[in-house]
Amino acid sequence: MKSTKKSVKYKRPSWDDYFMEVADAISKRATCDRGRSGCVIAKDKQVLATGYVGSPSGFPHCDEVGHQIKKLIHEDGTVTEHCVRTVHAEQNAICQAAKRGVSIRGATVYCRMTPCRTCAMLLINCGIVRVYCERKYHAGAESEQMFKKAKIPVSYKYKETLKYSKTRA
Repeated sequence: MKSTKKSVKYKRPSWDDYFMEVADAISKRATCDRGRSGCVIAKDKQVLATGYVGSPSGFPHCDEVGHQIKKLIHEDGTVTEHCVRTVHAEQNAICQAAKRGVSIRGATVYCRMTPCRTCAMLLINCGIVRVYCERKYHAGAESEQMFKKAKIPVSYKYKETLKYSKTRA
């Protein structure tokens, strides 16, 4: 007996969507509720390393003891607050690659938002060739400029900007 239902053809995700879904899954291990972020470093359609936001090994996590907030006064006089208890997802992914002896030169980074300035510098020095983000980081303009100067393309799945409440970054 023939089925009268018209079958819907399954559409496989693009590689960018696939690695962003993996980064999203990894972000669920993050231990700071201000930015549960995950990162995937991939090359040749293979995951090389992953990382998520969390305190250094053996240190207490934000989810356990609260945030460690530091204020930063910018050149224009604005003040932002940053949690410094955690290591960023990109930094942890770089550390994982280093601990395992995996070169990430020539790889693409997949992350929740534009990497911060420090992460951008590290990624540039690691030889990353492309950055793919889910959304823009509200304080990511300087990182975007650095990537542009280094000739590293940055693209976004969504054009919206991710913002934290109360100017916290």
